[in-house]
Amino acid sequence: MPTFTSKKYLPASAANTVGSRYRSGLSRHPFLLFGLPFIGTILAGSFFLTPATALRYENHDRKVKRVTQEEAMGLGKDRRRVDLNEEYYRLSMKDTDNWEQKRVKRLKGEHDGVL
Repeated sequence: MPTFTSKKYLPASAANTVGSRYRSGLSRHPFLLFGLPFIGTILAGSFFLTPATALRYENHDRKVKRVTQEEAMGLGKDRRRVDLNEEYYRLSMKDTDNWEQKRVKRLKGEHDGVL
């Protein structure tokens, strides 16, 4: 019985196609024909998507209005301005030596914490 050769049978028309040449070259140079184009595609996509992402965040920033600290606290223009040093001295002038602890009245059915 004759032995079979290790070569695969390819018809003459299939040997000249781009796909068959790519497949045969892929087994010899896998990184050059598969890895390098893959990494290149990932890097190119990153550079092309960066402006689109920046545009998205710029549009979001236009919608969100920056609020000052006074507006966030709900202070109007007719309210007095708060100065931390002034508040400190105003509170320190109060008589803090003679104070009495008072219990807050609890709601009905709420545990008051008294044993």
